[in-house]
Amino acid sequence: MSNRQALVIGASRGLGLVLADELARRGWRVIATARQDDADLRANADAWKGRLTVESLEMTSADQLAALCERLEGSRLDLLFVNAAIDRGDLPIDKVPTEMFTEVMITNALSPLRALEALRGLVAPGGTVAVMSSEQGSISRNTEEGYELYKASKAALNQLMRSYATRYGDDGQTKLLIDPGHNRTRLGGPDAPLTPQESIPAVVDVLEAQTGARGLRFLDRHGETVPW
Repeated sequence: MSNRQALVIGASRGLGLVLADELARRGWRVIATARQDDADLRANADAWKGRLTVESLEMTSADQLAALCERLEGSRLDLLFVNAAIDRGDLPIDKVPTEMFTEVMITNALSPLRALEALRGLVAPGGTVAVMSSEQGSISRNTEEGYELYKASKAALNQLMRSYATRYGDDGQTKLLIDPGHNRTRLGGPDAPLTPQESIPAVVDVLEAQTGARGLRFLDRHGETVPW
């Protein structure tokens, strides 16, 4: 069990920070990426004494992604988890500037799939490729007003992941979209009902339980299917 290795992209704070720490606590060796040096992530890395290491990555940069691939060449991953998203507020879609729309779509939908494409060759047969999604990306559950751009970006992420799963359906890797619930993070806001410390252990339970599953699954932190 201690030989399992994970790469968590987007681990400087919030859900990603707790995810990397929880995996290390369970005996995984973890490579965690951050856009810039982060005190909390570095402190965790120091505490785990080599079990958790930190790499620099701005996921939206093709050059930085290529450099990370070079640095990790020869690594074997049992889990590749992309956790990265931004939110630019609750504007109705007709008020969203083009530049804002582009920024959110590139960060939340395009870049995670670029990362998967670049790094999937490091994932072992039978390993897991996962992306942090959200119930907000469920079209059938979009029954309340608000956050139209963020919802659209997560729906786009889900659709692109579906295309990815179709393209690589025979590669033997488990493919997951994870809805962690509404958490009190910088993105989720101070009034969210959950904390990452509450939700992430359940998320890791799901990741471990789903190892070896075939096809793409969109699951919440309880392992229940989220409708598309």
